[in-house]
Amino acid sequence: MAYFKTVDVAAIAICGALWGVLNVLFAPFFFRATGMPFLCDLIGFAVLILGAWWIRKPGFLTFVGLIATIINLALGIGMQFSGFLAASAFFDVAVAAIGYGRAFKKPAYTAVSMMIIAILSAAVAGIIIGTLFMAGPALTKWGGVAGWAGLHMIGGVIGGFIGVTLVLALKKRRIAVYTESPNQP
Repeated sequence: MAYFKTVDVAAIAICGALWGVLNVLFAPFFFRATGMPFLCDLIGFAVLILGAWWIRKPGFLTFVGLIATIINLALGIGMQFSGFLAASAFFDVAVAAIGYGRAFKKPAYTAVSMMIIAILSAAVAGIIIGTLFMAGPALTKWGGVAGWAGLHMIGGVIGGFIGVTLVLALKKRRIAVYTESPNQP
């Protein structure tokens, strides 16, 4: 029996493509206009939270990040997006360590755990991007690697809030993931 079923592979493709395409379409304009990396984080962590709630299998979010990275590389965004691949792997391990059932059982726990994981994952992305891909005035303008990680963490807060809001709204409307029975409170 395969670890990822057909529905899992489809969900990986959907989430990865959503993150990758939205990032390619909107993030470069936002970054050029503001110099802030918030939109990459906003899109990414909202999608990762939604994906974690949807499929609930270790490894899923790493593949989502891999697909988003491949799309970004193929469409010319650059190697710096590999920081988000590492962040999605960190997010994947952190959610699996908490436990999917526990992370999404109660709204308060969902909000707190997903926000913390999104912020820490954004810091991972910021540290990797700041260390490996940023140089000179662009990096020193924001306080070095720590400042760049801080900017990404702000994006993690925004993306985390959007992702948690989406998941809680879906749960409130009793939208069930395929591993749950429908219409349970």
